[in-house]
Amino acid sequence: MPTYDRTTLQRGVVHIGAGNFHRAHQAVYFDDLACSGISTDWGVTGVSLHSPDARDLLSTQDGLYTVVERGHNDPTARVVGSIGSIHYAPNDGMAVRAALADPQTRIVSLTITSNGYFLDPVTHEFDADHPDVRADLLATDTYATAWPYLVEALDHRRRAGVAPFTVLCCDNLPDNTPAARIALVSFAALKDPGLASWIDANVAFPATMVDRITPRTSKSEREFVERTFGIADKWPVVTEPHSQWIIEDSFSNGRPPLDEVGAEFVTDVSDHKTVKTRLLNGTHVAMACLGTVAGFQRTDEAMRDQVFFDYIEQLMADEIQPLLPPVPGMNNAEYRNTLLSRLSNPQMSDQLSRLARRGSSKISSFILPSLHEAIAADRPHNLLMLAIAGWARYLRGYDLQGRSYQIDDPESELLTKLANMDNADAVLRHDMFAELRAIPGFTERFSELVADIDEYGVITTLRRALDDDIRELVS
Repeated sequence: MPTYDRTTLQRGVVHIGAGNFHRAHQAVYFDDLACSGISTDWGVTGVSLHSPDARDLLSTQDGLYTVVERGHNDPTARVVGSIGSIHYAPNDGMAVRAALADPQTRIVSLTITSNGYFLDPVTHEFDADHPDVRADLLATDTYATAWPYLVEALDHRRRAGVAPFTVLCCDNLPDNTPAARIALVSFAALKDPGLASWIDANVAFPATMVDRITPRTSKSEREFVERTFGIADKWPVVTEPHSQWIIEDSFSNGRPPLDEVGAEFVTDVSDHKTVKTRLLNGTHVAMACLGTVAGFQRTDEAMRDQVFFDYIEQLMADEIQPLLPPVPGMNNAEYRNTLLSRLSNPQMSDQLSRLARRGSSKISSFILPSLHEAIAADRPHNLLMLAIAGWARYLRGYDLQGRSYQIDDPESELLTKLANMDNADAVLRHDMFAELRAIPGFTERFSELVADIDEYGVITTLRRALDDDIRELVS
């Protein structure tokens, strides 16, 4: 149980998107801070926009929940107490507004996924015509997105002479500082241009890099926690021992001493983020799509196949890592080997279906930048192309044995239609591939890879691609 008096913990943080990742990551850091006795100013108020589950399950446990770390050694468990309350915004709008307007709140953190920022994947402009955005502009009570709640609260604080809170985006976006700033300022401008200018000038949007593999919680995880630790928890989190949080040192209204409990404050997060998103997140989406088509369901299951393991290792070592910037204090080869160990951990396996969600955004953010750079530098990129081809084949909605699965993507209707056309390269018609379509021979090679997956299967196609990649490196 928490070693500190939870009644003395001030609510300095409002977190929007209080799902598993937040509870395994940011909330644990704030719990560490409270346990250390360094500060009791940074308790968390959770907000859920789309599901009442977090509120309903945790409210019966006074906000307490179990975090279990499962590595290659024996698992460990702790009860986290940093979350004082969780509100479901559609029902608890007044409580959400009060928490955001409270002068005690100095940070609003976000894990709302890339879909919650409403940015065009090509132009990165705010989509003011999105149905949720248009609905929020007309609504006066309940909102579908985070931005009107933040705009209202900042307007209230400005009028009351209260310092603005820091907006801390913790989503895996290549440029999460611009994403959060553009979304919030753009929405504010639709309501009050003067307020938008004030937000842009006075609110800090620190960039972050977060890393901790955290699968969904299922009945089996709940049963495991109760059987192993004797804790009857309605919503435990099972995660890996590894955790990383890099934060740009830029705050509007006070900075929590998170560096005392393992986080790292830096001047520029961009290189850390590039290394992580391309090696881990890029690998995640590649293995999720190819693995699903091959008939695998979990990461460790795929990594037990030697050919699949070799593909992931060679993709990182030969095609992604040579393009990455040097980061002080980070050994990229060591980091890569750590990732291979994490992905292969049978005690902490992740669902490929979860990793494949929102694939259009992940491909655009985590795979295509490496592919573009590899082509521009005339470096090997066959394995990167195969990741794109695997995604295109995955979008058909059934694996090589004919078993169907759900495509969870905001553009699923368009993408599935393109993927199921007679010509294998139809997916390349999507705007994100405009530059690649213009490269001589790219479309033909892409079509061949998709056809190879259908004709020879994923594993054989991977084996052939690995041989080709080695020959290209040698030559």
